Amino acid sequence: MGKHEPSAALWQRSATDLVEAIRTREISSEELVQSCLDRIAETNPQLNALVDIRPEETLAAARHADAEVAAGGELGPLHGIPVSIKINTDQEGYATSNGVSALADKAATDDAACVTALREAGAVPLGRSNSPGFSFRWFSTNELYGRTLNPWDADRTPGGSSGGSASSLAAGMTPIAQGNDIGGSIRFPAACCGVVGVRPTVGRVSDYGPPAFADTPGGPVELDFPPTVHYCAVQGPLARNVSDARLALHAMSTPDVRMPQGVPAFPTAARSAGPVAVTVVRGNADVKNHPAVDRALDAAVTRLVDAGYVVEEVDRLSLLTEASRLWALLITEDIRLILPVVQQMGDEAIRTALEGHFGYAAEVWGERPSLETYINGWARRATLITRLQELLGKHRLLLTPACAELPFEQDADQAGPGRTRELFSAMWPMTAVPVLGFPAVTLPVALEGGLPVGVQLIGGRFEEDLILDAAQAIEDRTPAIRMWDQGS
Repeated sequence: MGKHEPSAALWQRSATDLVEAIRTREISSEELVQSCLDRIAETNPQLNALVDIRPEETLAAARHADAEVAAGGELGPLHGIPVSIKINTDQEGYATSNGVSALADKAATDDAACVTALREAGAVPLGRSNSPGFSFRWFSTNELYGRTLNPWDADRTPGGSSGGSASSLAAGMTPIAQGNDIGGSIRFPAACCGVVGVRPTVGRVSDYGPPAFADTPGGPVELDFPPTVHYCAVQGPLARNVSDARLALHAMSTPDVRMPQGVPAFPTAARSAGPVAVTVVRGNADVKNHPAVDRALDAAVTRLVDAGYVVEEVDRLSLLTEASRLWALLITEDIRLILPVVQQMGDEAIRTALEGHFGYAAEVWGERPSLETYINGWARRATLITRLQELLGKHRLLLTPACAELPFEQDADQAGPGRTRELFSAMWPMTAVPVLGFPAVTLPVALEGGLPVGVQLIGGRFEEDLILDAAQAIEDRTPAIRMWDQGS
């Protein structure tokens, strides 16, 4: 999927291929950006995946990148490659709106650390990717920019909150997108749209930035980020294939001790001399997989075995089930701190979604968990992190569904408590991982009824390359899952 196809338009080619083409002057960054802009003009009016697109500014940045090539200087790993930036991430001169109308005119005065890393790698920002209001739904619609559609099926969610990132990639608007993930917001959209999403280890990609500000009746208020943002949320890449995702991840990796969870350097992974083992975790007791999800897992297992991996199966892993339940406690109680701001500034959809979220959490943890329960939840999290790292070691991965269902129908979280409960149960593979801070990758393995179906690989902390190796082994044995190969 990442190899050069001579007849392909520039927007169709992989970032790995395009970097080399720019470096050797086979093509220019300006030509590539123009090709992507043409593709955006063709597809974005229907999909609404990218917003605040500034063609002249982007073309000027591409021409600057071409001048650097001509000057013969050292070039970064993403030199001249267009990358979209999410609307909840600071990009100098652009509003960090988060899909909230009240924040539409609040332009960032500096780049977030992850955007700085992309620029230093030579990337050319192109467009802002859409998200739900406050970036806290598994759907991507907001009152400011409207609804983002899934290119495969407009009636199904493109995922959230990085739905614009995944939708734009699947349609060919850019080869790489930036996203962030605290409850599946990179991995789930990637699975919904048939692309690759990487959730790095917490601390690998800098999430550094100043506290958020919001207007309230009493004036500007500084909103310190709650603990789960620091210890569960990550920035990371989405791409159309594994090699591009790896390239983008390495470019974004930024040791940064300004962050509470930051590290001064990444540990060197010591590889096992024997084959890598993969434990397949099909589900938990709360939900039954859609048959297409089990078929996707079967396909991934067959391809891993063919590549020499040792695979074993378990029906469920109680550690992951418990981690998913902890997510419903820790994330929910942290959201409670900023709920007044969301209630004041958010649209009706996010208020309804959060009402359902709090209702689900109340079923699991009670209406208002005590401080003791909350503290014990953080303590239990630490124990689960240790146990999962001991289980994985240096030579084991977990293979899970991306979700127990196919991509949800649009606005399924607005349909009432019963459907909300089903969504949270189905999303256990997405919610179990962030609360523990481990790295994970989702990638497509099949098309079922015209919809992509993906799987998730989870590895030990800072073992992203081990996970990506396994993902590459699956992708190498999977027919390309791309819209333009399906007659779309």
